Amino acid sequence: MKPLYWCGYVLCKTAAKIAFQYRAFGQENIIEDGPAIMAANHQSYFDPPLVGITCRAEIYFLARKTLFKNKFFGSMLSRVNALPVDLSGADLTAIRTIINLLKQGQRTAIFPEGTRSLTGEIQRARPGIGMIIAKTLAPVVPMRIFGSFEAWPKGGRIKLSPITVVVGKPIRFKKEDFVMKSRDAYQKISEQVLATIAAIEKPS
Repeated sequence: MKPLYWCGYVLCKTAAKIAFQYRAFGQENIIEDGPAIMAANHQSYFDPPLVGITCRAEIYFLARKTLFKNKFFGSMLSRVNALPVDLSGADLTAIRTIINLLKQGQRTAIFPEGTRSLTGEIQRARPGIGMIIAKTLAPVVPMRIFGSFEAWPKGGRIKLSPITVVVGKPIRFKKEDFVMKSRDAYQKISEQVLATIAAIEKPS
């Protein structure tokens, strides 16, 4: 890991365990070497670091473009593998960047819903992840985050509520799954990934 990434990793993991009783299950399903997409539901600002600390090796993230306006903060984000994305519409530049990273053998975190849920419930998938899978055939590691909405909902305050991350078995796609390369085809793949995430249950 890069020095700054490692520092952030240790700090976030320690804080998550102490403040939010963070637990992770199914980590043996994570692809730690070679290209892979870590796909998770999105409820909170906590979600990207939660995906990061659940993995044992560094990964790349998408972050709201406006967060990079501050030169110092933007520089820090870049050094922990965050990539700017425009959430006001389809950001093809960000998608191309992720595709290139995957082709280089890197791993990325992607939230199929695109933005945080207002209710904590899983939202409709967006076609972006489907396009990325079609272009790279990178395996997808589904993750479901439980409790991050209660810990820090969109527009709400932080509460010391327990958080659990459960990792499912990787999903692997073939060229035959993309006979039609269209927005509708990408949307269906995105929905399949999100349905797999939604089906993951929290251990009792």
